[in-house]
Amino acid sequence: MSSEHSGPLPTEIKLHQSSRTLSITFDDNKRFNLTCEYLRVFSPSAEVRTASDQGVTISGKETVNITSIEPMGNYAVRLTFDDGHDSGVFPWELLYELGTNQAANWQSYLDGLEKAGVARNPLPDEPEEKTLTVNVLYFAWIAEKLGRESEPVLLPRGKKDVASLLAQLRKRGDIWERGFDEKNVNITVNKQFASPNTALHENDEVGIVPTVPW
Repeated sequence: MSSEHSGPLPTEIKLHQSSRTLSITFDDNKRFNLTCEYLRVFSPSAEVRTASDQGVTISGKETVNITSIEPMGNYAVRLTFDDGHDSGVFPWELLYELGTNQAANWQSYLDGLEKAGVARNPLPDEPEEKTLTVNVLYFAWIAEKLGRESEPVLLPRGKKDVASLLAQLRKRGDIWERGFDEKNVNITVNKQFASPNTALHENDEVGIVPTVPW
């Protein structure tokens, strides 16, 4: 990644772990106080981007804290969070944008939680269920129409079986609604024929074969 930067540069980055806040001052005299929760759910990591692309909203991070800040050359910092997330590299431009648009970004996040029917944090007696990723293989005309033969798919909280995977894919609309109707496909899980109620586990390989022509 290029180290060139033409925008405002940070002059001070200070972590306040007691309040779970990262304070950043830039050389244009702008100062932002960004909560660790805000930075966690807007992390630029591949994990968070994949979840967002697949309509999964990250939640349960109200009490997350930052444990370390690692400089990445003169263009960014890597933030490590106490929930184990450590793959988010935050360029100066992103930190400045997150500060400038904090109110709008946060409202968008809250709206996304409400739309998904997900609580910002689970109740103490209702621990948050983990997401899981399965590798989906597409065959025949489905692969042709989608332009790809496989992709990782992140399943959100809730029941994790073949039926819930197909329902997740149908939410993408158009071709997905026809191609992933349970009546129109045969499913394998780890190369074994499966039914809609077959449970799925982390890194399972799920094959989807259409049984009806396009």
